[in-house]
Amino acid sequence: MASTSTAQPILLPGQPLPLNLTRAPLPQCGKGCYEANGRILASVIGRPRRDGATVSVIGREEAGVVPEIGTTVIGTMTRLTPQQAHMTISIVDDRPVQESGAGDEFGGVVRIADIRLTERDKIKMGECFRLGDVVKAKVLSLGDARSYYLSTAANELGVVYGTSEAGNALLPVSYQEMEDAVTGRVEKRKVAKPEGV
Repeated sequence: MASTSTAQPILLPGQPLPLNLTRAPLPQCGKGCYEANGRILASVIGRPRRDGATVSVIGREEAGVVPEIGTTVIGTMTRLTPQQAHMTISIVDDRPVQESGAGDEFGGVVRIADIRLTERDKIKMGECFRLGDVVKAKVLSLGDARSYYLSTAANELGVVYGTSEAGNALLPVSYQEMEDAVTGRVEKRKVAKPEGV
């Protein structure tokens, strides 16, 4: 029973694989996923796939996708300064970006003025993003040679997945706060509006 990955939704790290791929008996974990408490969870950004008794999450499989002005991107925060947040782009308009062996990744920069529409003078970078956060943003322009300029200044843009200081998954509480799923401790973030809310 081989299942193509293209019909499946894109998963973020920590999200469970769809039930139709993980029905009992529990399949073996291949690349890009792991088992925790009897559930199979994604460890990378990508689409789930089942081949026989093995499930995997395949990332960046579709070649040729390039960020363009106005496209929505998802990526991981890799470096923060008081004025800019740098991220590596993994997904462009719901399609994984091309994997290249040369280490040529698409980079993006969210400048402090492009984080929120309101109270721009009160924004502190550390209260909006943390290293490792998975962020949804819109491409504003073609920045410099290495990075795109990105914006999270819309309700549906911002952190979609993050881990707390304790290393647990964070759940959105409001547009500016996420809660540790285990300890209940609240941390500040620029949160993307969850879908369907």
